[in-house]
Amino acid sequence: MSVEDAHSTEADGEAGTPADHGTLYVVGIGPGLPAHMTAKAKRVIESADVVIASSLYQEFLRDDGTLPPADATDEDGIAVREDGTEQEIVRSTMGRQIELARAAFDYVREGKDVAHVSGGDPSVYGKSDLLFKMADEDDATDVPIEIVPGLTAALGGAANVGAPLCNDFCTVSLSDKWRGWDEIEEKLRAAAISDFVIVLYNCWRNYERAVEIVREERTDDAFVAIVNDAGRADAGRNGESEFITTLGEATDHDEKVSGMGTSLIIGTHETETWRNDDRTYLVTPRGGRDVEDF
Repeated sequence: MSVEDAHSTEADGEAGTPADHGTLYVVGIGPGLPAHMTAKAKRVIESADVVIASSLYQEFLRDDGTLPPADATDEDGIAVREDGTEQEIVRSTMGRQIELARAAFDYVREGKDVAHVSGGDPSVYGKSDLLFKMADEDDATDVPIEIVPGLTAALGGAANVGAPLCNDFCTVSLSDKWRGWDEIEEKLRAAAISDFVIVLYNCWRNYERAVEIVREERTDDAFVAIVNDAGRADAGRNGESEFITTLGEATDHDEKVSGMGTSLIIGTHETETWRNDDRTYLVTPRGGRDVEDF
């Protein structure tokens, strides 16, 4: 059976999602501020019957009116929207992810649309994989899941410092909670040898070790950008900032690496600086062609 035939069969009600089910949306809100959130993400969160979000993301979404204000929400998390309809707002924490995934499935089976909120993009070290894994474990094949993409830190941070990702690049998470350090080191070394621009996530741990591994394969004068809370202005944990240094000196600036909101963008031998009267940018050219070749 082709994909088209399978889709047609489901649409005819012979298989697939029951008609009385809602939809589980896994929504990326980028940095969390309205200027960097897609119109679709905002629309899905505004219209959802249930929103699952951390306290920080709830604050962001209330500030711009996507969620009802706190004083319109009772102690059970039920808010009354301007049109008189109710919306349940559930607080998400790291320790409740499995519990909340199962709760989301139950809400959908009750006919409710659920917006499960993730910072950045939900498929870039976000919540997407857990929800699919939990759906598989709980045999929740009746639950429709839709991913709503968001602006991830690699793209937001790159925009803040210019155009460092215009050639091939990769992202590597330094968190060894899910992957052992040996595997992370192998990936870092391969990326460095392959001349990818490398964007490091979760720099609150192991970033100095990561930099030293890349230095084994890349010259110390390669440019590095240390970016904090990209796109969050003063609303982030430590405030939005960018600092350009070199690979050889990157670990001399511990004070610039402020926590989970920090990303490092490590350039290649082709990455160069471009300056105007106000600031310095990083640019990685797409290739060795002349401007006339574009």
